[in-house]
Amino acid sequence: MLGRMSSRIQADAVLIAGPTASGKSAAALALAEEIGGAIVNADSMQVYAETRVLTARPSDNEMARAPHSLYGHVSVSERYSVGRYQADAAGALAEIRGRGLIPIFVGGTGLYFTVLADGIAEVPPTPPEIRKAVEARRKKIGAEAFFAELMERDPEIAARMRVPDTQRTLRAREVFEATGRPLSQWQKEMSQPVLAGLKLARFVIAPSRIALYQRIVARLDRMMEEGGIEEALALRKLDPLLPAAKILGVREILAARAGHMSLDAAVQETRLATRQYAKRQMTWFRHRMKDWTWIEADNSADALAEIRRALAL
Repeated sequence: MLGRMSSRIQADAVLIAGPTASGKSAAALALAEEIGGAIVNADSMQVYAETRVLTARPSDNEMARAPHSLYGHVSVSERYSVGRYQADAAGALAEIRGRGLIPIFVGGTGLYFTVLADGIAEVPPTPPEIRKAVEARRKKIGAEAFFAELMERDPEIAARMRVPDTQRTLRAREVFEATGRPLSQWQKEMSQPVLAGLKLARFVIAPSRIALYQRIVARLDRMMEEGGIEEALALRKLDPLLPAAKILGVREILAARAGHMSLDAAVQETRLATRQYAKRQMTWFRHRMKDWTWIEADNSADALAEIRRALAL
């Protein structure tokens, strides 16, 4: 039956991007049920196993409604990279197509969609000893001086970053130290896209700002009630330089636990941080996904209706 259903759609894969709390996951799941699809995560924070609530990963009931891949398959203690996602996504794609299903990639991480649809630079992995040395260097001389050194070594990449961009500046310096070449040069040598050769249906869900902010507040309130505080407290010993330490709410809740602010203040700060994050996501989408089909819908039902219309379902 799934094979017959999937023949209704004239695309080999569907990509659904959108800011946090935009309703993209609900729309993707409903679409998967209709066309015989399988959901593949394209969100850099939903890969972590220990933070289902804080990252709004699909529930067990939702995952039972359609196949899901690349959700919660990595520990927060791991340094998950775009390169690993590229390999994982290729594996998920092969498995899903082997079952005769339509892959539906959904998430809010623009760089992951770049890997899928456009390709990305194949930068060699950084040896652990170099990573530790680079982290120690930044800690020793401070963020400002570290950024100045990066500007000398790779001015092109530094021009696209800011001093507070800890992960990105560390990565750029690591690549230079490990390979002797600036990251900006590596990025000009693109790999083959994961979805190369496939017919793609590409969508960006773009709610109005007011509706999106309302959804962010409502979802954050649910997270606090459903175990988000406990998840954050369980990460109190996590290395702050690991990617998972950037999960929204972790820093704020741990600050409240340490007595630096009230829990109410922590929730307010998390709301603000989430709104700022959604704004950055939308900026990426507007600059990098101009040729995608944009859907201005304030809820998942309306978004699904527009996607169905575009797919002629």
